[in-house]
This record gives sequence, structure tokens and C-alpha cells, in this order.
Amino acid sequence: MSEIRHERPGVYSAYDASAVVSAGRASRAIGVAAKAAAGEAGKAVILTGYAAGLAHFGEDTEPGMAAMLRLLFANGASTVAAVRVADTGETADYEAAFAALARENVQVLVCDSADEAVQQALRTAVEDASAARRERIAVVGGDALEPAGLVERAKALNSERMVLVGPDALDGSGETLPGVFAAAALAGVIASAQDPAVPINGAEVQGLGGLSADYTDSDIDLLVRGGVTPLESVGGVISPVRGVTTRTTTGGAADATWRELTTILIVDDVIPAVRDALRSKFARTKNNARSRSAIRSQVIVELEKKAHAEIIDSYGEVTVTASADDPAVCLVEFGFAVTHGLNQVYLTVHITV
Repeated sequence: MSEIRHERPGVYSAYDASAVVSAGRASRAIGVAAKAAAGEAGKAVILTGYAAGLAHFGEDTEPGMAAMLRLLFANGASTVAAVRVADTGETADYEAAFAALARENVQVLVCDSADEAVQQALRTAVEDASAARRERIAVVGGDALEPAGLVERAKALNSERMVLVGPDALDGSGETLPGVFAAAALAGVIASAQDPAVPINGAEVQGLGGLSADYTDSDIDLLVRGGVTPLESVGGVISPVRGVTTRTTTGGAADATWRELTTILIVDDVIPAVRDALRSKFARTKNNARSRSAIRSQVIVELEKKAHAEIIDSYGEVTVTASADDPAVCLVEFGFAVTHGLNQVYLTVHITV
């Protein structure tokens, strides 16, 4: 709707409507890089609804930005930073889009490419941004990959900040979509989760017509152990079996420390919360014993909040000291134990006859 301006004092209003899908209440913002029919390549656009995205990027001639936006908003996304990738679709074009998203306040990233080189570039982008205090994860998909191929892809990515999804999804007419669209749908589910400690296992994924494969229990065992998040369809409802990251090894040795998706989500919830609290309260402060005591108290307050919310199980001693190398630096050290999701319940039954 065009803007209407009047000179008379008063209260004026305008409205629009979309019958497709609107923004949800996701606690995390999403960044998406994809090819599109319109829009400037390499420039981030902030969207709060599918209709606005369609107006800016146009209808897809083949599954691309519009389809991904629809899946993101259908699964609860509230804010999406979208960047059009140049039509050539080279790895460098995606790197430029990821660089544009690096400047945005997003916590979950997704792109429309299943190419391994692009996904490696996305991994580098999320790890670099996270190291620069802009913590985020990325959700990606394979394209027509069998379980063994998905495990190989996960092994190549091997990062706690990368989530690989399989199998490919189907559209409403039963046609197979590229695997990245299942990833987009799951990214919306992850972003809309209110509690980072609650597993996404069994969460309903909207907007997909079905799945291209029905995994057996053996397939699911292989995938989860190999760092792949498998989807299943039960009674027409699509959901993730178990949310895991691609980080399965450290230094070449098997390591399940970062396997559960909730672990990195909790870390990305707790550490920024403590950091933001200290930044807001101690912007102009002397580095003396009184200030350090106040900093310690504030850290404990923030950790107590997370413990009360059952995001962390416990935390250790909080120490705050002045740096021996730089008198203007204050060193804060603490540890915490994450709350683990409940994945399995084993029953042992004793029967008397």
C-alpha cells in the first residue's frame, strides 16, 4: 500500500493482508541466502512476513528464495534477513551473501545450495561470526543423498555449528524438492523454539508434502551417530527424529561432546546473556575490587536465571580478577553444566505369573 500523507493533525492508519503465511514468534532471527527472481544481489533485506518477501524477491521460476521464505515463516520465523545470491551461483557469490549476513543479527542460517563447497563456505562463515561474538548455527541439506552419503557429508562438515538434514522433502504434488528445503523448514522450527534445552525431537515441521525416503531404524542409527538429523513422517506429520550437529570427531577421534543440538543452543543462549548483561551495566567502570565484586555478583545473577529456567543444571565458582598483564583488563571465569534433553526411556519390567 502506498504511503498517504496529510497535513491535518490526527491519527492515520494503513494495512495489508496476506492469505499465505505471516510471521511467527520465533526467538531467533534467521538469515537466508538464495537465488531469486528479483532484488539486488548481495544486499540483506529484513523481512517480517512472506508477503513482504514475495514483493521484494518475486515469484520463483524454480524453487528458490520465495519457496524458502514460505517454509521459514510457515514454521514460525518472526524475522528473516534475506540476501539474494547472484544468478551465476558460484561459490564466491554465496560467500558474498554470507558476508552480508555476517553483519546482521541472526542466529540461524540457511542457503539454497547443497554443493559441498558452498556448505563449507557457510561453515566458515558461521564459525567466524561466532568467534566475533555473533553466535549462530547453520542448517543445510543434501540433495538426493542416501544415508551413507549424508554421513559422509556430515563428516566433511564436522562442526557443532552445522546441522545436516535428510532425506529430501516432497512438495504438495509429490514431486521431490532439493534437500535444502527440508533444511529451511527445520531452520524455522529451530528458530521458533523458546527453550534451547528442549530437544526438537518430534516437533512438527510444516509446509512439506512428504519425504522422499522412509528411513529404517538401522538408517536412523547410522545417521544420528554420523551427525545427521533425520526426518520422519508418521501419520502425515513430519518431524525430526533427533536433533544433532555434524560434530562427531575431534582431532580425528570420535567425540560425542557436541553431538546434541541442544548443547550448542544452550551455549549460545548463556554466554551472550552474561556478556550482554556485563556490557550494559559496566560500560564505564573502574577496574577495582568494588567493581570486580559487582561484576561477579552480576554473573551469578545471570547464571541463577538460567539455572532457574532449567537451561543449565548447575554452575561452578565464579572468579573475577584483574589481569596481571594489563591493568585495564578484568578476567571473569566460570563453568556450567548444560541441561540434557530426554531422548530415550528404557523400561525394565519384572512380571510374576
